[in-house]
Amino acid sequence: MDQIFQLAGAVVILAAFVAMQLGHMAPNTRIYLWLNLVGSLVLTVAALLGEDWGFLVVETVWAAFSAYGLIRPSSQGDTPAHI
Repeated sequence: MDQIFQLAGAVVILAAFVAMQLGHMAPNTRIYLWLNLVGSLVLTVAALLGEDWGFLVVETVWAAFSAYGLIRPSSQGDTPAHI
């Protein structure tokens, strides 16, 4: 069952990445950051439960910076990431 959650988390992150690479999504948009945050949180939990410490570090940092991107002010004003 945990493999299903890992795959789901990976698919969410990769879907955002592929959409960004194809020009369908910008990396500073809220949807991109939310997809990265959700996917990395799922993978963080999976890494923690599996005691996979290297993977846990990567996913924790990924989640933290995705969350930071959602709450930090943008360079175009005092609002968080673009819609």
